[in-house]
Amino acid sequence: MTVNNIQALQEDHFGRWKNREAITENLLPIIGKLYRERNIIVQVYSRSLVNRSIIQILKLHRRVRMIAGELSVVDTAPFIEALNQMTDIGSCQLDVGKIAIAYKNSDKSLSPAEFLRQQAEPAIGLASDAKATDVVLYGFGRIGRMLARLIIEQTGSGQGLRLRAIVVRKTQEGDLAKRASLLRRDSVHGSFDGTIAVDEENEAIIANGNFIKVIYASKPEDVDYTQYGINNAILIDNTGKLKDDVGLGRHLTCNGVARVILTAPAKGSVKNIVYGINSSDILDSDKIISAASCTTNAITPMLKVLNDKYTIESGHVETVHSFTNDQNLIDNYHKADRRGRSAVLNMVITETGAAKAVAKALPVLAGKLTGNSVRVPTPNVSLAILNLTFPQAVNREELNEYVRQIALHSNLQGQIEYTSSTEVVSSDFIGSRSAGIFDAQATIVNGNHVSLYVWYDNEMGYSCQVQRIAEQMAGVKYLVVPPEKLSA
Repeated sequence: MTVNNIQALQEDHFGRWKNREAITENLLPIIGKLYRERNIIVQVYSRSLVNRSIIQILKLHRRVRMIAGELSVVDTAPFIEALNQMTDIGSCQLDVGKIAIAYKNSDKSLSPAEFLRQQAEPAIGLASDAKATDVVLYGFGRIGRMLARLIIEQTGSGQGLRLRAIVVRKTQEGDLAKRASLLRRDSVHGSFDGTIAVDEENEAIIANGNFIKVIYASKPEDVDYTQYGINNAILIDNTGKLKDDVGLGRHLTCNGVARVILTAPAKGSVKNIVYGINSSDILDSDKIISAASCTTNAITPMLKVLNDKYTIESGHVETVHSFTNDQNLIDNYHKADRRGRSAVLNMVITETGAAKAVAKALPVLAGKLTGNSVRVPTPNVSLAILNLTFPQAVNREELNEYVRQIALHSNLQGQIEYTSSTEVVSSDFIGSRSAGIFDAQATIVNGNHVSLYVWYDNEMGYSCQVQRIAEQMAGVKYLVVPPEKLSA
């Protein structure tokens, strides 16, 4: 290769990059306008483009090559621009990535605008009557702050969930500023994407224009939420202190609270819900719902689709789980076995109820699974290893392709993600919004015995599942365009 050839390649690649940057820059206001004015969420393979930077949008396009083929903003731009002109398309989640790939594979007898109208036909004339639903976060730890970020992020349209208050115990002078600082800066997930101010006089945090009242209380009964203009709210209890219908029912005695979600496995008669699996079990009459655990949410969707196709005879689930706030930083007394030993220096074998909890969301697997956990010295992202036995031998490539199709085209695409890279490690999945990520390269098949590996961000991925439950309870539902091809 000559110097001239190298220089030509340099100019060609850099020129194409600058062109893609320019195209994306022109698309940003269109994507924002579609969201804020028409409540249309533009996506690329289930990843929202709303409130993303130029580089983030280009990376979301590049990611598609590993799962569905080459995709550039050059391919999706005509569809986003056409969507902006089609004022009769109503509120929906519109995946321009999938539409662009489908168009590339078509005979192109239609123009991009005509093809888009054909694909978006179910959303034509669709009106959105969704109204904002008040949300209260009871507790403001790791999950509480992740939920705050997620809810604030999606309030741009003024519909859906609106974070109105957080409830915590007052610790000391300066408490409000410290709470705001923890929301603003996160050692794992990075800085808050937006602006945060503190209103000391009114004891509130102002995040991206959202006035969030900070209520100091020692117990649920201490709060009358209507005094703060909060009515018919969904209260999300992140403390883990109250776990049954009696304890959580204390929230329902407060004026302004209509329903309660627990971000931990529940006891007693409270329904444990894994969104996408048994979320249809949520009735209007249900006032208290549990979102189960992060591990249960990570493994249940995978176990469901595998059981549907192959039938699981038995299995063992081993979770390699990041340490949690429940463990000690250095050796000290702890009521649980082994958890008193330093979390940052040791791998710690401990129990998990996730395998048994799967049966609450997926009764067909009752009594078929065992489980255990090893806590490891990482702050976030965990790994579930599913050792399963089927009644017949399976093919590795067929199994991987089956899961890939589920991840791309089913109604579980928000719960199951797919990766086929040989180089990924746990930190690559920080911020993942899927319940679990299937690692195809790690799949091991030995006749009818398989070992499958599922990564999950045990903070963000789980919080997204909680948010989805809250949206369902609030009546927030987006039409998906194009519709899923498969029903998982």
